[in-house]
Amino acid sequence: MVPGEENQLVPKEDVFWRCRQNIFDEMKKKFLQIENAAEEPRVLCIIQDTTNSKAVSERITLNLPASTPVRKLFEDVANKVGYINGTFDLTWGNGVNTADTAPLDHTSDKSLLDANFEPGKKNFLHLTDKDGEQPQMLLEDSSNVDDGVHDRFIGPLPREGSVASTSDYVSQSYSYSSILNKSETGYVGLVNQAMTCYLNSLLQTLFMTPEFRNALYKWEFEESEEDPVTSIPYQLQRLFVLLQTSKKRAIETTDVTRSFGWDSSEAWQQHDVQELCRVMFDALEQKWKQTEQADLINELYQGKLKDYVRCLECGYEGWRIDTYLDIPLVIRPYGSSQAFASVEEALHAFIQPEILDGPNQYFCERCKKKCDARKGLRFLHFPYLLTLQLKRFDFDYTTMHRIKLNDRMSFPEELDMSTFIDIEDEKSPQTESCTDSGAENEGSCHSDQMSNDFSTDDTVDEGICLESSSGSEKISKPGLEKVEMAETDQRKDSIQFQLGEPNSLMYELFSVMVHSGSAAGGHYYACIKSFSDDQWYSFNDQHVSRITQEDIKKTHGGSSGSRGYYSSAFASSTNAYMLIYRLKDPTRNAKFLEVDEYPEHIKNLVQKERELEEQEKRQREIERNTCKIKLFCLHPVKQVMMENKLEVHKDKTLKEAVEMAYKMMDLEDVIPLDCCRLVKYDEFHDYLERSYEGEEDTPMGLLLGGVKSTYMFDLLLETRKPDQIFQSYKPGEVMVKVHVVDLKAETVAAPVTVRAYLNQTVTEFKQLISKATHLPADSMRIVLERCYNDLRLLNVPSKTLKAEGFFRSNKVFVESSETVDHQAAFTDSHLWKLLDRHANTIRLFVLLPEQSPGSYSKRTAYQKAGGDSGNVDDDCERVKGPAGNLKSVDAILEESTEKLKSLSLQQQQDGDNGDSSKSTETSDFENIESPLNERGSSTSVDNRELEQHIQTSDPEHFQSEERSDSDVNNDRSTSSVDSDILSSSHSSDTLCNADSTQIPLANGLDSHSITSSRRTKANEGKKETWDTAEEDSGTDSEYDESGKSRGDMQYMYFKADPYTADEGSGEGHKWLMVHVDKRITLAAFKQHLEPFVGVLSSHFKVFRVYTSNQEFETVRLNETLSSFSDDNKITIRLGRALKKGEYRVKVCQLLVNEQEPCKFLLDAVFAKGMTVRQSKEELIPQLREQCGLDLSIDRFRLRKKTWKNPGTVFLDYHIYEEDINISSNWEVFLEVLDGVEKMKSMSQLAILTRRWRPAEMKLDPFQELVLESNSVDELREKLSEISGIPLEDIEFAKGRGTFPCDISVLDIHQDLDWNPKVSTLNVWPLYICDDGAVIFYRDKTEEVMELTDEQRNELMKKESSRLQKTGHRVTYSPRKEKALKIYLDGAPNKDVAQD
Repeated sequence: MVPGEENQLVPKEDVFWRCRQNIFDEMKKKFLQIENAAEEPRVLCIIQDTTNSKAVSERITLNLPASTPVRKLFEDVANKVGYINGTFDLTWGNGVNTADTAPLDHTSDKSLLDANFEPGKKNFLHLTDKDGEQPQMLLEDSSNVDDGVHDRFIGPLPREGSVASTSDYVSQSYSYSSILNKSETGYVGLVNQAMTCYLNSLLQTLFMTPEFRNALYKWEFEESEEDPVTSIPYQLQRLFVLLQTSKKRAIETTDVTRSFGWDSSEAWQQHDVQELCRVMFDALEQKWKQTEQADLINELYQGKLKDYVRCLECGYEGWRIDTYLDIPLVIRPYGSSQAFASVEEALHAFIQPEILDGPNQYFCERCKKKCDARKGLRFLHFPYLLTLQLKRFDFDYTTMHRIKLNDRMSFPEELDMSTFIDIEDEKSPQTESCTDSGAENEGSCHSDQMSNDFSTDDTVDEGICLESSSGSEKISKPGLEKVEMAETDQRKDSIQFQLGEPNSLMYELFSVMVHSGSAAGGHYYACIKSFSDDQWYSFNDQHVSRITQEDIKKTHGGSSGSRGYYSSAFASSTNAYMLIYRLKDPTRNAKFLEVDEYPEHIKNLVQKERELEEQEKRQREIERNTCKIKLFCLHPVKQVMMENKLEVHKDKTLKEAVEMAYKMMDLEDVIPLDCCRLVKYDEFHDYLERSYEGEEDTPMGLLLGGVKSTYMFDLLLETRKPDQIFQSYKPGEVMVKVHVVDLKAETVAAPVTVRAYLNQTVTEFKQLISKATHLPADSMRIVLERCYNDLRLLNVPSKTLKAEGFFRSNKVFVESSETVDHQAAFTDSHLWKLLDRHANTIRLFVLLPEQSPGSYSKRTAYQKAGGDSGNVDDDCERVKGPAGNLKSVDAILEESTEKLKSLSLQQQQDGDNGDSSKSTETSDFENIESPLNERGSSTSVDNRELEQHIQTSDPEHFQSEERSDSDVNNDRSTSSVDSDILSSSHSSDTLCNADSTQIPLANGLDSHSITSSRRTKANEGKKETWDTAEEDSGTDSEYDESGKSRGDMQYMYFKADPYTADEGSGEGHKWLMVHVDKRITLAAFKQHLEPFVGVLSSHFKVFRVYTSNQEFETVRLNETLSSFSDDNKITIRLGRALKKGEYRVKVCQLLVNEQEPCKFLLDAVFAKGMTVRQSKEELIPQLREQCGLDLSIDRFRLRKKTWKNPGTVFLDYHIYEEDINISSNWEVFLEVLDGVEKMKSMSQLAILTRRWRPAEMKLDPFQELVLESNSVDELREKLSEISGIPLEDIEFAKGRGTFPCDISVLDIHQDLDWNPKVSTLNVWPLYICDDGAVIFYRDKTEEVMELTDEQRNELMKKESSRLQKTGHRVTYSPRKEKALKIYLDGAPNKDVAQD
């Protein structure tokens, strides 16, 4: 290699190092830039969108370098929120720089630091409207307006939260504000009320039809003759004017539907668009009678066709002329798996004649015999506007459900109808004709041989209703009459063909109404071509967008490949349903009226609607600038917190807002205006956040932080007395409600509110409270209630309130007495016990029964052990007052309460003294005696007198009530059953709150309550045993096995005072207002109520009343009242409470052949271990007394009840809990027998059978069969015995549903699964394993009665009425569709015909 060449190829060493150094310098420079950027302070910007441009207010956060220009901030915000930069303002929020309210300059090159943004802190900004105009939304592709993805809406809009398929259509985000701006297309949409898309599609099609719109504008409304609200043409005029002139994106259709006589429920009914078209045209014809537009519908939409039958032997032809408004085209012929490929093919099939031969031969009146004939349809006249209905809804006889046919059917943009007029039969010399008598059938055209519609209810009437003073008159079509003519030339004269130019029957497509969905429901929208610019548009409710011819082709339907009969199930569900063509005739094709061509009344209407729209826009602007916030006020007199909503314009000052709130709360006559002010308030925490001193002239929009949909705080209208001054509330303060506790009086005072700071110490906080309550700070104890029942003593002087757990709103209790209680541990102190009791005390309202217990004291005297007749008279005398009459209940209760209070105090002082020789069988109150000798005589007499007042027993079964539980268990046949001692009346009306006074609390044990101790020395030596399994049964006994009370041993606070109910809350009844510790058990609570009810706790029941005024018995005696809350209501009813092992049972009578087979009889009590026969013996006297049923024990049975279904028959020797599972709130059937009980063993099976007689169309009454096994052969034999039907002709089926398994006689013969191929009853499809199954049977040789249409309709009405009364549906089909009706004179009459 040459040295010179080597030097050229290899770089020198210094060049290499120079290049390397340059790379390092560049890298170092970049690293320095990164390092400087990292060291540069950053600005945290929090921007709140306060405009109404979006349905949901957005909040974005940007973390930018401090050197970022302000204009770059605007660009970033615009990209984040989706607005066009320059169409919005940014102003300082309420976090920082609140003084600077001027908007930032979006073109400024100032850095954020120079623009007063603070690095390292939160900078709050508000995104607001610019110059009163809302920000403009940023479109992703604004250049392509015609085909832009945001402007096209082909197909139904997906529901919120659903996923849209972009292959079919593209969705767009929608908010209320979007309807305020008109579409780019210039057309206005219609708001979907709920399911009114079918209506919107038809209205838009009519609006885009020049001939219809122009004719509607020429009609003039006379307000003197008709109410504008109910005038359908006038409301259509208004709607069309708004569609043409409104600046909104979409308008409402509620005024139009109101003119139809529809209410809001109709918006939730989806109907067929073709049905609506027919019904609305009928209504317009009725409204336009005797006007210029009287024949408008017929002129535009009506055509004529001929329905003919021609004899193939003699050529004689009979025919009639029908009119039609639309032509129904079959998608797929009946029984075929191949659909028609195009509309033309379906039209040819429509007029294709059929041959009547064989059993379908036609009786020719010329031949005087049945002959083969040709039957078909011929078009005589096509309308100017041709409507084709594609019959996509069919009925699948395999599945017995409606289906939608989604097969492909193409349709041309131009349709030549001249090929569908056929005159071939006129050449036949044998043809004779018939003409109509002038009566024409107007409406939809139907071909008998092609129609495959299915209707499940022939009685449904669809159409319009004429409302008048005499009732509702239905408009029906005139009947068809056929008159025969003899001459062929008369037929030629009567038929007028549309002949002339070759293109005289050329039609152009301009509207395609599309249905997307299934036969059960879906969505309609319309694709319409504008005759102004020949552009296709999609009118999809509120969205209007441009579409192309390719989008129209997508509505042809269909799918790739062939799947046989069910191919349409796999095709797209979005396809054309109705097509509207217009005849191409330059002499008739009209253009839309220009503004200067409007009639004078339309010009006036346009001006009126514009003014209304401008007024609505101004009102909307006011609403957009109105702050709406919750307002509270504690009424200065009533002391009730009132709530309202304050709506104030953002430019109104605070002073003006106070005056508005003052009037809103109706305080004009209560307090002066200068004694009120508005403060920031947190209702959830009951916390006053701040006051607004010196800001009376500040606009409310600035104070509240702008106009928002919701605020994170509320406002409180605070009041003061004239001699007081308002306290200043500063941000950062915490509010403390201070309750002063008096240990001696055992009261907790109403709260005093003070404000403190979280950084204050406990010592400073005590000084603050001392000033507010005038209590000495040195001896003060402060207890913080952090949450429910969480009490914390603040005993560290230097600790801050924040460290102690204070929050925005707090509650503390303070006490400053000089007592030894300070030295005790807090949880052992009197203060803690008092506060603990205070936290757990609830207020209940108890409704007492009306009956006086005086009569019970007499009967109870007989029950006392060792008592004699002489004592009874003495006892009765003591109860009598001075006049010899019995004392009132109120007097007795007052005396008993006072005496029991004194007795409880005595018992507390010396609970061990007393007479232990008393029998436990006597009243527990008899065991409470005074321990003080000096008061022994008087107190014991008073105590016995009290005992007579409150003791009671069942008047008829008192002897068995005194028996021990062991005696009851030994002889269940003579034990007492549950029956109410007395009837009681009660009120379940809602009680008003009582006045909120301080609640005095009891000391130690019993100072303010009736004693809870029910034990005596005689009971102390006995061991209590508990059957824990019993608790699982849902019933708790008040007594243990030895009859001992199960009341709580620990004392719980109880205080009861008479209460007078307010008007409407049960006045006239006896009420108690009870303050009770909710940790008390139900048993102890009932014992406390004994003196007020006047009977023992075992002889009354407690019912809890819920907000719906429903009452439920509370039976678990060992459970506490923890589920109760303040101001709950309780109803007391007299009646024996359940004992251990007892269950309350509802007894209902089974009446198998009555319309209502289940009838409630009474409530009874069954006990564990009792036999069925014993329970029947106890039921007999109750049935006689309460129900008037005099039954012997062998003439009725008890059986299982599962809802309304009868089940297992209970045999007399069965034992509850052993053979029969029993539970609380159990239900049984009582069935009266016609003869001796046939059920003797559990291996037998009792079945209810019913014969179906198809020849008479009726069902026989139920008969019971008792089978010895589950054999089908035995069932057949027994059925043959009772019916006389030969064994081989017996067919049976199991009933469906709930007893009595009712079914319509029109359905029973084919709907049930007759004669199942099984040998035993306990296998599928019968599954009969228990008593009570229903079996229908019939004679298979008996034919079904043939019914005429009139008989069938009459029978259907009877069956429908019968099954509705019994609560059973006529069929198992889906809910009945509501017929579409338009009421010409307002709302429909509420009669049976309309329902």
